[in-house]
Amino acid sequence: MTSESFFNSLEQHFAQDLPFVVYRKSNEANVKGLLQKSKTINYVSDFKESGFIMAPFDDKQLPVLIPVADSSLMETNTYQPKAMHESEMSIKQASKNKQFHIDLVSKGITAIKDKKLDKVVLSRKETVEIKENNPFVLYKKLLDHYPNAFVYCWFHPQIGLWLGATPETLLQIENSKLTTMSLAGTKPYQGALDVNWSEKEIREQKIVTDYLVEQLENDLKDLQVSAIETIRAGNLTHLKTMISGLLKPEGNSLQTVINKLHPTPAVCGFPKSEAKDFILKNENYDREYYTGFLGELNLEKSQTRNRNRRNVENNAYSSVKKVTNLYVNLRCMKLEDQKAQVYIGGGITLDSVPEHEWEETVAKSATIKKVLQ
Repeated sequence: MTSESFFNSLEQHFAQDLPFVVYRKSNEANVKGLLQKSKTINYVSDFKESGFIMAPFDDKQLPVLIPVADSSLMETNTYQPKAMHESEMSIKQASKNKQFHIDLVSKGITAIKDKKLDKVVLSRKETVEIKENNPFVLYKKLLDHYPNAFVYCWFHPQIGLWLGATPETLLQIENSKLTTMSLAGTKPYQGALDVNWSEKEIREQKIVTDYLVEQLENDLKDLQVSAIETIRAGNLTHLKTMISGLLKPEGNSLQTVINKLHPTPAVCGFPKSEAKDFILKNENYDREYYTGFLGELNLEKSQTRNRNRRNVENNAYSSVKKVTNLYVNLRCMKLEDQKAQVYIGGGITLDSVPEHEWEETVAKSATIKKVLQ
């Protein structure tokens, strides 16, 4: 399917006020769309469903599903991203939110000093006026800017319109292999990945890694933890550790594993329950789907037994497996009434400095606001 006909079909579907999702995985050329035929809200109940899942931050609320059974699947590999050049942008700081966020961070540090928390992730929402009311124009800008991210545009008429470019995987499952990542720590990208990380950022990332290993060690065998590496996401860098293993045949369900992982210390804090309670009581706004998760749930994928494409006879013997690819909903925005609600946050530890944490959210907001210029 050509890129032009792909996006034309999306435009027509959106004009009918019907639910859809369009997405591209990190470092892939294919852009996929799942177009729901009805306006029904479908909820995930046991994670055995098949489709595209959109889950909120608050895990007491049910995730929404665009089901394969009630949708048309489209795909194009002809979209050609435009070459993007890094440029300085003027960042207008939302000063009216500044003092509230600084006070919020200070309150979080006090809770850590009082031994109530080890870490808490605190965020804010910023409203940005936009001139472009076509979400697909903005979506293409995200595709152009962020080849290394999971880039999506999701819509349901009863919920809203969300776009994002997230660098963080919640989990991937193919056959019995599960892979997840610990992503934390943030510094501006300055032309190289040779970053001098502070003790605060290293400790913040280690909390996430240790938590994931502890949660998964009883469900996985051959557990592997990679070395820490620095990665780039737009104009920022982060610390990343990959964790993988094989799901035990006698292990728990996908739902149980997700419940253990979400929300992770990278988007919530630690201990999880106490950090989540602190966030819900003190942030003073509803995160909705920001820092929730989204992606492919139990989609079928054909696998050819023989990878030699010239061996046509053996290629006829293929198997179908289910794959799940879920991502943490970071670097995202919600569009409504010619405005973009941009969500940004950061991890707070004992070493955090409130003013610096505010500045970090400003830098992060610049990453996503590039596409709104």
